[in-house]
Amino acid sequence: MKVLGAGSTVIMAECTNLQFVSPFAFEAMQKVDVVRLASLSDPELRLLLPCLVRMALCAPADQSQSWAQDKKLILRLLSGVEAVNSIVALLSVDFHALEQDASKEQQLRHKLGGGSGESILVSQLQHGLTLEFEHSDSPRRLRLVLSELLAIMNKVSESSGEFFFKSSELFESPVYLEEAADVLCILQAELPSLLPIVDVAEALLHVRNGAWFLCLLVANVPDSFNEVCRGLIKNGERQDEESLGGRRRTDALRFLCKMNPSQALKVRGMVVEECHLPGLGVALTLDHTKNEASEDGVSDLVCFVSGLLLGTNAKVRTWFGTFIRNGQQRKRETSSSVLWQMRRQLLLELMGILPTVRSTRIVEEADVEMEPNVSVYSGLKEEHVVKASALLRLYCALMGIAGLKPTEEEAEQLLQLMTSRPPATPAGVRFVSLSFCMLLAFSTLVSTPEQEQLMVVWLSWMIKEEAYFESTSGVSASFGEMLLLVAMYFHSNQLSAIIDLVCSTLGMKIVIKPSSLSRMKTIFTQEIFTEQVVTAHAVRVPVTSNLSANITGFLPIHCIYQLLRSRSFTKHKVSIKDWIYRQLCETSTPLHPQLLPLIDVYINSILTPASKSNPEATNQPVTEQEILSIFQGVIGGDNIRLNQRFSITAQLLVLYYILSYEEALLANTKTLATMQRKPKSYSSSLMDQIPIKFLIRQAQGLQQELGGLHSALLRLLATNYPHLCIVDDWICEEEITGTDALLRRMLLTNNAKNHSPKQLQEAFSAVPVSHTQVMQILEHLTLLSASELIPYAEVLTSNMNQLLNSGVPRRILQTVNKLWMVLNTVMPRRLWVMTVNALQPSMKFVRQQKYTQNDLMIDPLIVLRCDQRVHRCPPLMDITLHMLNGYLLASKAYLSAHLKETAEQDRPSQNNTIGLVGQTDGPEVTREELKNALLAAQDSAAVQILLEICLPTEEEKARGVNPDSLLRNVQSVITTSASNKGMEEGEDNLLCNLREVQCLICCLLHQMYIADPNIAKLVHFQGYPCELLPLTVAGIPSMHICLDFIPELIAQPELEKQIFAIQLLSHLCIQYALPKSLSVARLAVNVMGTLLTVLTQAKRYAFFMPTLPSLVSFCRAFPPLYEDIMSLLIQIGQVCASDVATQTRDIDPIITRLQQIKEKPSGWSGICKDPLYKNGSGDTGSMDPDVQLCHCIESTIIEIINMSVSGI
Repeated sequence: MKVLGAGSTVIMAECTNLQFVSPFAFEAMQKVDVVRLASLSDPELRLLLPCLVRMALCAPADQSQSWAQDKKLILRLLSGVEAVNSIVALLSVDFHALEQDASKEQQLRHKLGGGSGESILVSQLQHGLTLEFEHSDSPRRLRLVLSELLAIMNKVSESSGEFFFKSSELFESPVYLEEAADVLCILQAELPSLLPIVDVAEALLHVRNGAWFLCLLVANVPDSFNEVCRGLIKNGERQDEESLGGRRRTDALRFLCKMNPSQALKVRGMVVEECHLPGLGVALTLDHTKNEASEDGVSDLVCFVSGLLLGTNAKVRTWFGTFIRNGQQRKRETSSSVLWQMRRQLLLELMGILPTVRSTRIVEEADVEMEPNVSVYSGLKEEHVVKASALLRLYCALMGIAGLKPTEEEAEQLLQLMTSRPPATPAGVRFVSLSFCMLLAFSTLVSTPEQEQLMVVWLSWMIKEEAYFESTSGVSASFGEMLLLVAMYFHSNQLSAIIDLVCSTLGMKIVIKPSSLSRMKTIFTQEIFTEQVVTAHAVRVPVTSNLSANITGFLPIHCIYQLLRSRSFTKHKVSIKDWIYRQLCETSTPLHPQLLPLIDVYINSILTPASKSNPEATNQPVTEQEILSIFQGVIGGDNIRLNQRFSITAQLLVLYYILSYEEALLANTKTLATMQRKPKSYSSSLMDQIPIKFLIRQAQGLQQELGGLHSALLRLLATNYPHLCIVDDWICEEEITGTDALLRRMLLTNNAKNHSPKQLQEAFSAVPVSHTQVMQILEHLTLLSASELIPYAEVLTSNMNQLLNSGVPRRILQTVNKLWMVLNTVMPRRLWVMTVNALQPSMKFVRQQKYTQNDLMIDPLIVLRCDQRVHRCPPLMDITLHMLNGYLLASKAYLSAHLKETAEQDRPSQNNTIGLVGQTDGPEVTREELKNALLAAQDSAAVQILLEICLPTEEEKARGVNPDSLLRNVQSVITTSASNKGMEEGEDNLLCNLREVQCLICCLLHQMYIADPNIAKLVHFQGYPCELLPLTVAGIPSMHICLDFIPELIAQPELEKQIFAIQLLSHLCIQYALPKSLSVARLAVNVMGTLLTVLTQAKRYAFFMPTLPSLVSFCRAFPPLYEDIMSLLIQIGQVCASDVATQTRDIDPIITRLQQIKEKPSGWSGICKDPLYKNGSGDTGSMDPDVQLCHCIESTIIEIINMSVSGI
């Protein structure tokens, strides 16, 4: 057991004088190449005799002629070897009896315990094992070796993984090694079930010369090579250099791989797969590296160790890292250590690619320039750059992940390599970046003042040569930006950001203590990059041309972003506006992820001062002229793609900048007011000239390439420009950009493309005479895309007034409407202004006012002050309603923005209220309430005007058109539609312009009510003509929300509102026969009963005359109310009768009839067919209000009875 301390040297020494099987001989055995076997020397052939003799004597499975010839050659080869006779004698033994005795011995040992000296195979040994082996015949030799081998195998199985060394004369005597090996090979070949080759190989590790025996055994059974290697590795230790067993196993496997070098890398793969014997993996790699050494390429050792430490398998990384750490912890580390050999080889490779050896004397830059032949700063050869980068990353992984502590020699040579100067190639840029990050990560490599000065000189060289490297190598992301970025991080003390930067550049996660960066921070901030130098240098850095996400690495934009965040530009009064503007102009898709954060932090630096003490320390915003130049090609409209100087990415980024700037300005109004600062807002005229909707539509098709820009623009648009986010518009756009649009493009002819705006104007001028030409041109225009239609917008809108004249075909109007909706997807705001101005009423001797976008946002009702003929032209009314909806939304956003802009006006009034608890927010609340009141008045006024438009004009009434008949004739029109097709629009049916306009208005009102139910409540509290109730209840689906506030409306003190509420409720009950409607109807009946007792005669007549017909609707919708309503009617009749009792008795017959009707309703069921009752009274001679009311009651009761009997 003393061998434990001897180390691997003794293990290798025990096999030094022995003859091993050569790779040539092993390959010949594998392929059974008889010719190559014949060329072997006698000592080499002696090792393979067991297999060759068995091959020659045993009956072969291959009966071919070629094998017969080969077998003759083998016999001839063996005929001259003396040792063959002893092997033939071994093969003549009865192996069956031998196997039975061996099995009995194993059973006996298992029964008596492993230490028992009893043996069935070998009994009564008179001499030592070696002498006994010498004097024995072949059968006894087999038994001796088998007994010894079984004893070792049993001990291995009982050792529970603990290694032991077994001293055995039989395997140690140099005289009988070959004979013992012959016996061992024959035993394993003839008794494979008793002696599995993997178990035999495991046992041989525990005896002296075990590796030699193992190689001979495998050489005689070459097919078992992989099986034996995998078995030995699987049973091996996780860390092989920690124990004698691990070292013996590693050496044995190395001998096997030297015998079969073609399988060495496969065995190494097994090592990594099982995470056992890391020293073996390194040793095999070292052997392979020496055999396959390449001067310029990256060596296999570097690739293998880098793969273990930088791969994705964390288990392998931890396993190999432990091997490195444990290897360093051993006090002595001799050349026999695999780790020492690996480090030495890596160091040799590193020194092999170093430039001319430099002296430690520091040469000043001036001296170098004066003496160009000085070799102190010789550059790294181009063919060595990639290998140098791989070595740097490997040493980073070894030190950062595996915890390797470099020796002084290693640290010196590493620093020499890191501070060498590569050629200006992409690989050179990568090498410099890696070297710089390694200096940051492992600052302990720089330990002496001379080394520190060397590093400073090298960093200065980096700064000086950065521009040359970038221009020559063609790499946009150069190390200059990284230097600048690190300097900024050091100035802002963002050490964690530097650590992240280093890890991402090196491509590995390593632990870097922030305290280790303190010296580097001092060098950067005080010697190389002061903050003022950083900011001045950053502005001079050229912008990245065609910046996109495809350009990776650290760019100038990263540096500018960090400087903006730390407010360095404003602190040192360096203007950065021009640089940012140029960079935004130099962008392309896919969008670089740093652009949006850059714009956000730039806006913040414009609005927020760097310090309260210096409120003027802000950056300058981009000027309006610069912004307009970006959109120059888009604003013109004609030949948009040809005129664009800047990419769509640049235009979208500038749009994002403007919208974000305006939003941030409004959000910070109060803060800026307290600091007495008022940054300039961009003018409304500028915003009017930017084609926002067109750009958003372009962005929609580039969502994948624009990243989050499209969604960010939509958010800003929904907040600041809600009139550009109308749902109907998005739906319309889907139709315009779908498959139908592609089909239309296929139908587009050259004639359609050749129509100019001037030709369209001439065609409109000829409309009073002929409609053919304008119709043809308009149909061709429908095939154009939205952007191609922009030049025709002005002609199209300016001639809308002509289309209001009588006789213009409906098809022309519908086509104009279609073209207008297409244009609305790309230029809505400009189009709306042109359309509103074109549809103004034409009055002689009065100059028409030209409205602006601002006028229409302040007063959206201007849209409805159009020519009255528009109200009866459905295609143009549709356009008008679209604009009205948009300007109502725009007005809300405008007033909200105005409120925020003028927030500082509240400050004096707030100061006046200081000391009044709870009133400090009073002015703000008041202004907000005033704004809401103004918006509510504006919306309700629009609704009231639209409802008035739904009423027939005096002209239409003269022709017999009224809304009530239009509504009531729905069923009749549907059933008789075939006969009504030729009717004129003035006839009393649904196929008229008024009816179509009513439907359009009802659709808009429905949207307004859903968007804000308070508008519906306000409008109904204001009231409108009751003849519109059938139309609004049936035509506006959201009218059911009125059921929520009708009880409140009935409770109003004004009689007119109560009447309107009951009439509205009667129509809602018919339309929505719901439980909620029933409860409200019952409430209304109760209120009517209550009012009967409190109203005067005049008010009673004014209230009940219009509301009594509503009771019929209640009964039609809810029959359970029949009893209550009949009682109410009789009660009203009795009250009226009592009022006239003193004046006349004419009313008594009526009261009598009412009583009879209530008691026997079936007898009066047909009475309503009498025309007198249909008109509301049977005797209208009396003008007394109570008498008229009684007649009305009688008519109402009869109508209810008739309705209930006829089953409605």
